[in-house]
Order: sequence, then C-alpha cells, then structure tokens
Amino acid sequence: MDKGILSLRALGLIESPASIMPLIDSFNRTIDYLRVSVTDRCNFRCVYCMPEEGAEVATKADILTFEEIERLVGIAMRLGMSKIRLTGGEPLVRKDIALLVARIGALHGLTDFSLTTNASILAPLALPFARAGLNRINISLDTLRPERFSRIARRGELQAVLQGIEAAKLAGLTPIKLNCVVMRGWNEDEVLDFARLTLMQPFDVRFIELMPINWSKGEDGGQGMDSFFALSAPSDEYQRPGSIPLYAKSELASLRSTFHEKSVASTQLDATAMRKAFVSSREIREQIEQEFGVLEPAEVVANGPARSYRVNGGLGTVGFISQITNDMCLTCNRLRLTADGQLRPCLMADGEVDLRTPLRSGATDSDIEELFRMTVLHKPKEHRLEDGSAPVGRSMSQLGG
Repeated sequence: MDKGILSLRALGLIESPASIMPLIDSFNRTIDYLRVSVTDRCNFRCVYCMPEEGAEVATKADILTFEEIERLVGIAMRLGMSKIRLTGGEPLVRKDIALLVARIGALHGLTDFSLTTNASILAPLALPFARAGLNRINISLDTLRPERFSRIARRGELQAVLQGIEAAKLAGLTPIKLNCVVMRGWNEDEVLDFARLTLMQPFDVRFIELMPINWSKGEDGGQGMDSFFALSAPSDEYQRPGSIPLYAKSELASLRSTFHEKSVASTQLDATAMRKAFVSSREIREQIEQEFGVLEPAEVVANGPARSYRVNGGLGTVGFISQITNDMCLTCNRLRLTADGQLRPCLMADGEVDLRTPLRSGATDSDIEELFRMTVLHKPKEHRLEDGSAPVGRSMSQLGG
C-alpha cells in the first residue's frame, strides 16, 4: 500500500480485520449505502447540470474497470454496505453495463440494488437488468411535455424516456421513482401534472429542490444566502448549524492530506440563475394540497432522503427531497464512489479519498478497508449550503449525484 496513506490501525482508530465492524461515523450514523458512478459521461445536457458543449470527462485509463468496481463494492459490502446504487453521468452509456449489473447482482448480501438513469436508452435493457438482479430503478424526468423536454435536457426525446419507464414497469423494476427537479420559469407549472400521474400509476414521484452545486460562485459569491434560506423554509424547519464541528475528526490533520480538489467544468445555469429558479418544497407541497387536499404520509421502499405522501386515492406517492430548506444530513447513510475511483463522504462538501491508486498499486482488501473507514471518519455532520458554501471540485455529472 502507498506509504503516503495514513494507517488508521497504527493510530488505534480501527480494529484488526479479524473483527471488522459496520461503518459508523463520528456522529453515530451507520453508513450502509454506496452510490457507484460508472461513468462521468452523459447523453443529455440538462441545463442545471452541464453546459451545452458538455463537461470535462476522465480519460478511459482513469475510469474504473468492471473488475475494479466489483472488487470495491465487495469490500464495501463486507463492511456492512448492503445497499448499492449505480449512477453516472448516465450509467447506460457505459459499454456492456448489463455485465456489471450481473456481476454486482450476484454478490451475496445485497439488500437493495438499484440504478438511476434518464431512461432514454433503458427500454431494451430493463428486462436484462431485472434478470441480472437489479431490484428497482430511479428515473430522472423533469417534464411531461415534448417541447419543454428539448429545452431542459437539450438531447434525446421524451417518447424514448416514456418507453423506458414502461419497459421498467413490465420488467418488475419497481417501485419506479420519478425524480423531478422543479425550477421556476422552466417546469414549476407541471407540479400538478406530476402529482396527478400518481393517481393513475403506482409511481413514486419525488420533487427535488434545485441543488446548488455552484451556488458559491457567481455575481454575489454566495452572499445573502442566510436570508434566502430563511425565506424558503418555515421557521420550524430552518435551523442554523449548532456548535458541533462540521468534521468531528478534523483534528486529525493527516487525514486532510488525502483530500484534494479537481478542476470543475462550468454548468449552464450560473449561481444567480439557479437562485432565481429555486422553488422550495414547501411551495410545491402547498400547490399540490390546494388542488388535491391534505397529503397523507406514506411509506416507500428505500425512500432515502425523500419525505413521502399520498394524494387521496393515489396508486403512487409524491415525495419531497428538500436538501436546501430542510435537509436530512443528520440521517445520511451514504458514501459516493466516483467513476475515476475517488470515495466521497458527502455530495455537497469537497473532499475525497483516492481508492484507484492503491487499488492499482497492489493494495490488499484490508488496505482498502482502511480507506473506507478513513472516509467515514471524515464524513461531515452536514453540508454548508446555507452559508453559501458548495463543492468546487467537480460538477454534478462528475460526482454521480
């Protein structure tokens, strides 16, 4: 293993391989969920994610192979991470992706195996995925209108996505979750259409607040964010961070040396445009309840950060992912593995641990386990978006958000 990598065992911070324990971070959260980006490439150019010309992508040599991904997922599972999700970029543009799904689907101990996709090329793959062990699927869908689809995604066709959704339904990749990023001036007038969809189909529609991957840059550099967040959420939901340090283990200065930044490609919507487009979950919910009445709490399989409800008489559910106005950081149970082999403890905070280099330099599984534990020890208590802070190291497509 690289001599530059700190040994946590030498510090007495972890136990020997003979007594491996589940991953528990400094704030007593059990980390049992790994999101695995298989590519940083995408066949869409969504306005809130990528510029029209595309974002910077890693070289083929830097991208993890299927064998490397399988090994890292296996190590993670031995540490108690039983929930695995494949992401991108767009994961289906990775050549022979069905082979990777089969490799991971065959691993013993999976309790939930899912995939996030824009579904534009899902139709012929849905059944093979299901047969290979994939449990369910999340589909990004920001509009139900063809002409608006072209404006937001700037690639592909809505009809192909709808065919992918139908194929997933027929293949049993359920519950199907439809993720809609709501943006003022773009699609906020479709909230009721999406909610109405749950009356007719057993879909779990999740309305997502626009995530400010670059809100710390722009005309105001993040100034004035305190008043912005205070206005976007009810007083009982809006709370400033407490006195607990962001990183409980930040006194371990040697840990920080393993974290680094990378150059970031600009996104299409700058900071100012994103703030103007932001729609809070509270506003979305009020719009739905004005039309359909009070929403009823609902339970959804592997619901993650969403708070889910059911429209009266609905076959499906509506959920709200409020990472800005009412985040669920204190119950976060996940790590993220980027397509080029960097392990991140938080989507919305810079910092990552290099797994690819030791993996390709002869590191043992025990060595890699130490790096997983190091990353968990450095998992932050919460993001700092309300302070105008956001990750600057990578774009969303590079993070596998």
